[in-house]
Amino acid sequence: MVAVEPRALRPYAAPAAFLAAVTLAIAGARVLWPHQAARRPPAPQRQAAAGQAAKAAHAAARYYRVRAGDTLAGIAARTHTPLARLQRLNPAVQPTALFIGQKLRLR
Repeated sequence: MVAVEPRALRPYAAPAAFLAAVTLAIAGARVLWPHQAARRPPAPQRQAAAGQAAKAAHAAARYYRVRAGDTLAGIAARTHTPLARLQRLNPAVQPTALFIGQKLRLR
């Protein structure tokens, strides 16, 4: 058994009591003052469906970030994407002028 002097714990009594009081005050305030999300009306179904369709379309799109030394033909070979498809999906890209960090759409 370990004997602890009562004086050794005295410096911790006030901070522990303060922490307990603040925790109880916050818990009581949360009960009396509900969060804003609980009062917000639900979103219309049509908007939710449109948002899901946009997310699905964005998830289906794949991109490639150009690295140093990349060519359009090399990117096509590396990503298993036909060169014609790369050119069709990225009409503004010039095959002889790729820039490092440029994003190319693959799908």
